[in-house]
Amino acid sequence: MNKKLKLEELNRLSVTQFKQSEKDPIIVVLDNIRSLNNIGSIFRTCDAMGTKKIYLCGITAQPPHREIRKTAIGASESVDWEHQQNASDVISKYRKLNYSIVSVEQTSKSVSLENFSFKKKTVLIFGNEVDGVSQKLIDLSDLSLEIPQWGTKHSMNISVCVGIVLWNLKVNYLK
Repeated sequence: MNKKLKLEELNRLSVTQFKQSEKDPIIVVLDNIRSLNNIGSIFRTCDAMGTKKIYLCGITAQPPHREIRKTAIGASESVDWEHQQNASDVISKYRKLNYSIVSVEQTSKSVSLENFSFKKKTVLIFGNEVDGVSQKLIDLSDLSLEIPQWGTKHSMNISVCVGIVLWNLKVNYLK
């Protein structure tokens, strides 16, 4: 019989155990994200994927907030995060630490996700729901990464994008 597992049968880490566990060398930068539900969902995805840290930049809201809490379901307590007004300051910090800087955006030179080769510590930049990653941050990036799409829309919800990119990196490179 194929039985659905109860929460206590999943053997999940406690928040303390998660905070002490080794994380993947991935930093997520959220720049000017408007939707509190998207922010909460991204926290939850970063928890599930073992992401090292989230930076909330510009107008991106910060925990604690009821709307973030609703979709994060506790992940804003487990995932390390920090607010920085300017995403470019975060990029500068991690470039000095030898991180690869990757904007997730459709550009004239973007690399398709299936052709992206993750080789080292990486900062992933995700931009505003309407305007995407700013040109200023694209110019500071080592490359732009694009998720291939086959429909009539030319973009996806940011929380979906974060999930696709992190899952792809986890499964294909960080096994």
